[in-house]
Amino acid sequence: MLKKERHDFIMRQINLHNRVLTSDLVQLLNVSEDTIRRDLQELVDSNLLYKVHGGALSKSYHSSFDDSTVYARDSKIVIAKKAINLIKDGMVVLTGGGTTILELVKQLPQGISATFFTISPLVAVELAKYNNVEVILIGGLFSKNSQVTYGGQVIAQLAEIKADLCLMGTSAIHPEEGLTDTYWEINQLKKAMLACAKRTAVLCISEKLDIALRLRVCPLESISYLITELDISDESLSRYREKELNIL
Repeated sequence: MLKKERHDFIMRQINLHNRVLTSDLVQLLNVSEDTIRRDLQELVDSNLLYKVHGGALSKSYHSSFDDSTVYARDSKIVIAKKAINLIKDGMVVLTGGGTTILELVKQLPQGISATFFTISPLVAVELAKYNNVEVILIGGLFSKNSQVTYGGQVIAQLAEIKADLCLMGTSAIHPEEGLTDTYWEINQLKKAMLACAKRTAVLCISEKLDIALRLRVCPLESISYLITELDISDESLSRYREKELNIL
C-alpha cells in the first residue's frame, strides 16, 4: 500500500471512530509500528490530527467551536434534527459526548425547558447557552482521549439518575454484535448510561453501520432508537429493521 493510501485509511478510521490505536493500525495495514508512527507524525505535521500516546485523535473531537473540522457534518445535522423530536419540555435527558451529540445540542430550540445530565464538558458548555435548561455535569476522572468524564465516581453518580432519555453516540454498530467500542472505560461508562435511562437513542452516521469493534457495550435489543441520516426505508437499514428497532 502506498503512503497516501495509508494516510487516507488512517484518516477514515479517525473520522469514523474519533481515535485510533497504533497497534490496531499495524494489524489492519500489515506494516511495522515504525511506519505507522511516521505516518501519524506526518499527519500531525499537516495539522490533520492529534498524536497521543499509543495512537491519535481527531481534531474535531476536541472543540465545540470550530465546525469546519467536523467530519460528515451535514449528515450529523440531519441526525440531530431527527433526534430533537424525541426531546420534550420537562424531560430529564442524559447525554454522552462526541461531535454528533454536540451538533444536536446546537440545534435545540431556544425555548426548550429540560434538565440535562452530561458526561461531556464540551456538551455542558453548549447546553449552558439555553436559558431554560438546567445543566448538570457529572464529574470524575477526565479522559483526554474521549473528552468525557469516566470511572467509578461517574458510574456511581449515574446509578442515582432516572433519565427519561439517553442520547448516545457510538463508534460502531452491527445488527448481530450490537454496540461495540475499543476502550474498556468507555465501554463500562456506556453500560452505566444505558442502565439509568428509560429509553436510549443511538445517534450514528451510516458509515458506522455494520462495524464491530473489540468490546461489546450491549445488544441492539437494549436500545430504543437508531437515528441515522438515511431515509428509514434505506436498504442499509434492513437488518436493523428486522430487530424491531425504532429507526428514525
